[in-house]
Amino acid sequence: MSRRVWLPFQDLAEAERRLGGIPDGLEVDCFPGDGEWPDSIAEVEFYVLSKAPKEAFSRAAEMKSLKIAQILYAGYEGVLPHVPEGVTLCNGGGIHDTATSEMAIALALANGRHLDEFARNQAEGLWRGRMGVGLADQRVLILGYGRIGAAIERRLAGFEVASVTRVARRARTEPEVYPVDRLPDLLPEADIVFVIAPLTPQTEGIIDAAALKLLPDNALVVNVARGRLIDTDALVAETSTGRIRAALDVTDPEPLPPDHPLWRIPGVTIVPHVGGASTAGEPRSDRFLANQLRRYAAGEELENVING
Repeated sequence: MSRRVWLPFQDLAEAERRLGGIPDGLEVDCFPGDGEWPDSIAEVEFYVLSKAPKEAFSRAAEMKSLKIAQILYAGYEGVLPHVPEGVTLCNGGGIHDTATSEMAIALALANGRHLDEFARNQAEGLWRGRMGVGLADQRVLILGYGRIGAAIERRLAGFEVASVTRVARRARTEPEVYPVDRLPDLLPEADIVFVIAPLTPQTEGIIDAAALKLLPDNALVVNVARGRLIDTDALVAETSTGRIRAALDVTDPEPLPPDHPLWRIPGVTIVPHVGGASTAGEPRSDRFLANQLRRYAAGEELENVING
């Protein structure tokens, strides 16, 4: 008996092309998020979300056969509250490791080497140079040493950084990872802090006023995780003095209001949550989804199960 899956493509031809075919035993309806909902709503078992979570599950009561909800991004904290009871949520951890780690390095370089300032000068035809801070010889701390944290470290390998300190929820070895309760001891020795921890009740606001004050002068905080890991008011206060710098792919609130002071603080670089938005995303997303569907069709354990 075939099992029904909903995929976020325009049509079956696109799904087959991008996934390299559909595994035997699966019947596909394409639901890219716009237009009419498929008629098979009562039969769908495996649903790849193509809408915002609240809207994606707005007809959950009709999804009487639903077993798996799949998202194609890592952060699941805004999805899980909407997942119906008894449905397994899988995230897309690993898909955006490449793009997000690239953005983290790019933000550190753009801020330290004043690329944002030079880009603004270009619009006015100003040839005005200044000394910058590179990655070479900097002491790096990675807060959140999962897949993306490890990918950031790999990309740092060619930049001659002085050291890399890894921090995660629990201590580990090979490589050495410090537990998060050691963070206050480690921040004073960090010139660059890459924030890539998951957002949980334990990590919300982990970079608060006290943590920021522990950083050495001219330190840089790079956030490519979630805005709420950093106390925004504390960040505004500390960067406004010019003592430390920040490079942010994510903010709290988000989107950042046009009149928010972060926009206008010298030494703060902001991009609009585009860490995963690169050409690296689609092929990795397609490979992940193809493997996940193969596992589902074969009755194997799925990857990235969040609530199973």
